[in-house]
Amino acid sequence: MTFIQAIILGLAQGLAEFLPISSSGHLALLQYFFDISAENVLPFAVLLHLGTLISVFVVYWKDIVDLICELCACIKDLCTGKGLRINANPTRRLGFMIIVATIPTAIIGLAFNDLFAGLYLSLYAIGFGLLITGTILVIAEKMAKGKKRVEQMKFRNAVLVGLMQGIAIWPGISRSGSTLFGGLISGLNREFAVKFAFLISIPSILGSVIVEAPDAFSAGMSMGDLGPVIVGVIVSAISGFFAIKTMIRVVSNKKLTGFSIYTWALGALVLLYAFFLA
Repeated sequence: MTFIQAIILGLAQGLAEFLPISSSGHLALLQYFFDISAENVLPFAVLLHLGTLISVFVVYWKDIVDLICELCACIKDLCTGKGLRINANPTRRLGFMIIVATIPTAIIGLAFNDLFAGLYLSLYAIGFGLLITGTILVIAEKMAKGKKRVEQMKFRNAVLVGLMQGIAIWPGISRSGSTLFGGLISGLNREFAVKFAFLISIPSILGSVIVEAPDAFSAGMSMGDLGPVIVGVIVSAISGFFAIKTMIRVVSNKKLTGFSIYTWALGALVLLYAFFLA
């Protein structure tokens, strides 16, 4: 893998992981057109996910620290017989909502991992996934009139967002777009819907790294790829940071339509290419 390829892949992962345009779809397309074998790109893709994880921690470090402190407080309450006290404060309730949302995502990921992995090799699957992303973004924009924050959020809302995140394992369906869709149609406040979508990506990304890492690194990584990999991860982290900041502004300003047009156009081009040229 060359440095140029690593930079492009890192940029695609960082931007498309958090902008609602599907990082999995873009990485699969770049892998196809760069003619990079799955064996060579899989370890790199796992490390790129860690790069985007860094960007989430940088943007939401205060929320993450608060959640960790509240987890310790919750454990203390359990040990002293006070119980879980889910509604003790907004931070603790947020932590439980994240856990609830993660459960359906994990179930879908473990149950259908092999099926979705096979779709990464199909241009048709990627193209349809991108069309789906564009459609749910339009629906989300039209239905985004809710005012719920974590205090008013129900467990069923968290389950719906988690299910949407699980569906996003399909290449071409955006994780950020689908989770945002789930949050907005559940009546969540726009700003909170974005934060919740990004915070629940943390256990999801960590889980995917844990599941994929053994197979990804079983064949080892050549020293010649070490430099490009490091550069790609750095680019992924930096671009991910700016993508999160951009997404917060975009959703707040009600401007998801442009992403719908982009994913529809790209999805249509991919399907046309697959039908006539591939």
